[in-house]
Amino acid sequence: MTSQITNVGVAEGDAPDTPAKMEEEEILHASIKAGSFAQVVVAVIAGIGLIYLLKVVLVTTLTAMLLAFALEPLVKQLSRIGIPRALGALLAVLLMVALMLGLTHFFYSRAVDFATQLPKYSSKIRSTIAGFRAETNKIEESTKSVIASPKLEKQPIPVEIRESPGLSRIISAGSGTVGDLLLAISFVPFLVYFMLTWKDHVHFHTVRIFPKEHRLVAHRTIARISEMIRSFITGNVVIGVANAVISGVVFWRLGIPYFYFLGVISGFVSLIPYLGVFLALLPPLAAGIGILDKTGVLTVLLTVIGLHIVTTNVIFPKIVGKRLRLNPLAVTLALLFWAWIWGAMGLILAVPLVAVTKIICDYIDSMRGFAEWLGD
Repeated sequence: MTSQITNVGVAEGDAPDTPAKMEEEEILHASIKAGSFAQVVVAVIAGIGLIYLLKVVLVTTLTAMLLAFALEPLVKQLSRIGIPRALGALLAVLLMVALMLGLTHFFYSRAVDFATQLPKYSSKIRSTIAGFRAETNKIEESTKSVIASPKLEKQPIPVEIRESPGLSRIISAGSGTVGDLLLAISFVPFLVYFMLTWKDHVHFHTVRIFPKEHRLVAHRTIARISEMIRSFITGNVVIGVANAVISGVVFWRLGIPYFYFLGVISGFVSLIPYLGVFLALLPPLAAGIGILDKTGVLTVLLTVIGLHIVTTNVIFPKIVGKRLRLNPLAVTLALLFWAWIWGAMGLILAVPLVAVTKIICDYIDSMRGFAEWLGD
């Protein structure tokens, strides 16, 4: 009898939990999940805020990295002929600085010349704008005649008079931004030099940061990122030069002033995915006001849009290959996000940043789904 009672007690002790206890456990699990999700949201917001606050530092560093990758083949060639890596890096940086200064002087001179020549076309620009205003005034008057009531009297329009800002105020207002920009640019040559000189040291010790069982994966990830960035830079330079030459020839045939200057701008701006085609149309169409007829405008549209479509969908994938396979939605969202965070530089750095993110996620088991979502 005693054994039966004991067995019954054991059976009752092993009985499943009551509904109330199960409900408490579900509430506890739900609270833990909600807390974890809240922590992730807070971490993401904090990360975005940190990226925004460190805009100058991060943009300067990433720009220097791209330039270092572009100069790495030159430094390798110099080291093969017996020049030490430090001296080769110094020569490459000096060549880069000289090239940048030359291009800056050239484009600045052309921009000044274009601005001084612009008043010659002011009458044509005014006539074009006047015609457009006349059409809009007709639409406005016809709309008012339909909507407005004849009994209503015209209300006086309040006018606010403001003092025009002086030159000193404009300079003082923009001095902070210009100063930050010049300070960041002054750091770029030094960063590029040290990145080229200490490349092997940084690569070796970056891999050693990870545990031994993950070092091989880290090494492959870094190698793949390096290969992707080199292909990205090479592809953009080759395609940008080709677009600039073709656009310059077309603009020259159409009689657009400073065709070589506008061709370079339009050719390289069109490299920005999806948005670049609209930005590339602005310089030739603005310079061609009063010069281009309907056929000329159509020729500019077909040239710029055609080059953008061919280079984006045919030439660029062949040059870069499978190292930069991203779907259009991911690229567009990346452009929107990084342009919001970093402005114009965000448009330039958005594609390599999202490509690096995809490569890293490819080697992380828990993030491979996100990598597949970013891919094409």
